[in-house]
Amino acid sequence: MDEARNITREAIDFKRLFDLIGYQQEKYPNPTALNYFDQGQWKSLSIHELQDRVNGVACWFIENGFQKGDKVILVPHIGRPEWMIIDFACQQTGLIVVPVHPNLQDTELKTILDETKAKLCLCIAQDIKPLIDFLKDCGASTAVYQIDTPSTTFFKPLAPHAPDAQSLNHLHVIKAAVQEEDIACIMYTSGSSGEPKGVMLTHANIVSNLKSGLTFFPLAPGDKVLSFLPFSHILERAINYAYLAFGTSIYYSHSRESFADDFASVRPVFCTSVPRVLEKMYDYLQQQLLSNNIVSRKLIRWAIELGKKYKERERISFIYGIQLFIARLLVLYRWRKRLGGKIRYMVVGAATLRAEIGRLMAASGIQVVEGYGLTETSPLISINRFEPGLNRFGTVGLVVPGVEILIVDTDEEDAGEILVKGPNVMKGYFNKPALTQEAFTTDGWFRTGDIGKIVDQRFLKITDRKKEIFKTSTGKYIAPQPLQNHFAQSPFIQRCLILGFQKPFVTALIVPHFEILEAWCKSKAIHWTSPEFMIHNIKVINHFKAEIDALNTALPNFRQVRGFVLCAKDWSADEGEITHTMKPVRRVLENNYETEINKMYSKLTAP
Repeated sequence: MDEARNITREAIDFKRLFDLIGYQQEKYPNPTALNYFDQGQWKSLSIHELQDRVNGVACWFIENGFQKGDKVILVPHIGRPEWMIIDFACQQTGLIVVPVHPNLQDTELKTILDETKAKLCLCIAQDIKPLIDFLKDCGASTAVYQIDTPSTTFFKPLAPHAPDAQSLNHLHVIKAAVQEEDIACIMYTSGSSGEPKGVMLTHANIVSNLKSGLTFFPLAPGDKVLSFLPFSHILERAINYAYLAFGTSIYYSHSRESFADDFASVRPVFCTSVPRVLEKMYDYLQQQLLSNNIVSRKLIRWAIELGKKYKERERISFIYGIQLFIARLLVLYRWRKRLGGKIRYMVVGAATLRAEIGRLMAASGIQVVEGYGLTETSPLISINRFEPGLNRFGTVGLVVPGVEILIVDTDEEDAGEILVKGPNVMKGYFNKPALTQEAFTTDGWFRTGDIGKIVDQRFLKITDRKKEIFKTSTGKYIAPQPLQNHFAQSPFIQRCLILGFQKPFVTALIVPHFEILEAWCKSKAIHWTSPEFMIHNIKVINHFKAEIDALNTALPNFRQVRGFVLCAKDWSADEGEITHTMKPVRRVLENNYETEINKMYSKLTAP
């Protein structure tokens, strides 16, 4: 690690989130603090300009009668400077930010509006009309503005302007009254099994987690970082605050479709990601295995298998080192090149990263660490580290400083529910005292609902969700998450949901990776028509059966998948089939595919 990244940091003296701006101004003022793409080029806001813009919006809130505790809904697709400006302006005036995902179901958004009684809703231009129509239908009095295009619906306080001295003095008084224990935001959880819940996070909750993270993230002032996850995602919100504390230059991807190009133009050294982004890169390598060039196929397969062995032991042998050098030179460099060529560090969260992908990324020269956290914990509970010996692929790392965990009700494998305690744990669920009480033990431990265990004395490993575990009709308990991860090793399986509740055996609902499947069909001279037809092709079905049978050999008999349903299309967040962090919603999928699932079990159990 560079010397600049290995220094012991001075005491970190910010206490409220908006103090981060002044903290950076004092420690290492960055002339390119926030960067955005406009009219074909990257443009910057300095940290001083950021503070001026924040003050301008905050003064508008005061002048227009907003009071401490009022709610402001943000509907961000991806991160951008405007969301940070509005976020900090709300915090300075004691308003509570409510970030929501743009693809929420109408019923979920109505729940949020009913609960928060938000006075203001801010969105991008393409969402303004649907939101106005929706709010009108709901009878809500919430004002709506967009942050993109100058028009009657534009949120004009975002335009650069200088508040007068009297307004700034009034703002200073109001800022001074904001306390660490005040609520900074209400983050609604996506909820894979029920109605969304508003998680109340205070300044102290998030700041405590930031201060823990600043002790081990390998960032230095001026480093370029790329932000491309939605600002409604707790991980991306928290890491953006951390970026400011480090004095890095944040580059905001200008669309969900452009982040690959943005990696090439920005050439960042660090970013956060979700596993699906890395899985797509892995899929790219897998597609190369279907190339007609036999030499290329063998070379790529050799490099992949070599990469999967990376750091299974701490010391790399001389022979392995030579082989790794050749693999990087001929194959694995493509991964780093697709990410701009300078990327060195990545943090992955929101879902489980397959261990072999983590090893392959590390083998290509990119240190990938997986962490674990929840909206309710601001978010980090544990994370692997970038230092040698402190990263274990397949685990979510070491518990972060200041946080305690307890594993209770353990089974024969020492796995049990993970309980958490610390200053990062939420204040509670908004307007849901009964649910808040249910979420904590009598002695104050937060129930995560996740099942995990400690491996190698100190690394936390997540095995499943407590509510996801089910029992078959033969009395066997099945933890679906490890099985779903296991079968996702097949390059032909994009998504998988394990089934079998009160059934005699385990089956699966599978979304094929259609690009790889189409390439395979062409390599086997199988005429490709469309996914809707190909999932019924007997050769395709037999190929998936062979893939599943091969993976079944590593499992005990009662966990083996005996049958499967191939889905004709990917699961959709818009239809409620997956959450906005890409986790399958079991109740919706089982309902949507009820006919196919029943038909499968009837056929498999027929005499």
